[in-house]
Amino acid sequence: MGYGEVKPLETPFQKIFTILVIIAGTTSAVYSVGGFVQMVTEGEINRAFSNQRKQLTIANLRDHVIICGFDRMGQVLADQLNAAREPFVVVENVPERIEVAETSGYLHYPGDGTHEATLEEVGIQRAKALVAVLPDDKTNVFITLTARDLNPKIKILARGELPPTERKLRLAGADHIVLPDTISAIQISNLITRPTGMDFLNNTYERSYLNEFLANVEVQMEELQIKEQSPFVDKTLMEMQVRGKGAFMVIALRRLNDRLIFRPSPSQLLNVEDTVIVIGHQDKLPQFAEHYHLKRYYINQQRTPVAWAAANTELQSWQGAQGSEN
Repeated sequence: MGYGEVKPLETPFQKIFTILVIIAGTTSAVYSVGGFVQMVTEGEINRAFSNQRKQLTIANLRDHVIICGFDRMGQVLADQLNAAREPFVVVENVPERIEVAETSGYLHYPGDGTHEATLEEVGIQRAKALVAVLPDDKTNVFITLTARDLNPKIKILARGELPPTERKLRLAGADHIVLPDTISAIQISNLITRPTGMDFLNNTYERSYLNEFLANVEVQMEELQIKEQSPFVDKTLMEMQVRGKGAFMVIALRRLNDRLIFRPSPSQLLNVEDTVIVIGHQDKLPQFAEHYHLKRYYINQQRTPVAWAAANTELQSWQGAQGSEN
């Protein structure tokens, strides 16, 4: 073995004991090093398999949402999409935010959303929407430009901190722009000027009550989408309402480019894929939609308070008109 002792080993017992100590020490050292190496190797292998599974999952995504930015606004957005069971992937390059996404169990891709390669890796060609919610306006504008160039048909929603950014985002190709400061100011103003109504509409229970009230009077809000085979293509809203024979009232019109028109003119022409938001009778709306080849979407109680307030105002005027006719 090549060892030396302070005192020579004279008896066979001493020599055997020393040999056993050497064997035991060597074995324990090899076992400890081997366990550590195995632990590191298994961690790397698991990490590699995890990354591979993540890449395969992203590659299989279809009609998903790409969230660029995972600060507070991105996290709330991800929570809402997850609750709605909407497929999405988070793009972020800040390690702390990537860790939050991983802890939350959300599908994420570490990268820069301004790079074409990153957006292609998360399937921008197959995605239905991209949301740029980074706190930097310049970055959001650049992401919008890049995304629009890679996929001209994708829906892009962007965040803007400063009002002048809205025009730049429009020019860059954004379909919708959200200005958090402006929205917050409007909300605060409504709470000051219309506190009772806003308290009512902000309360989930009260919105549920309003929904039940609509159901009790056999009225509901729906979205009717104009399809190619519908006879209302290139017709006016007035013609559509005339054929409805009082079954509903139009409160808004959403164009194919997502431009929303409140209280549209009866002379508005309807195009393919336009969506008409109506309030009408529960039993007559389904029959009307089926007869004229319209696709129906039921509007539930998760509508925004502003939309509920507008709908409530329209409902009161519509009920008044119905009462006059009766």
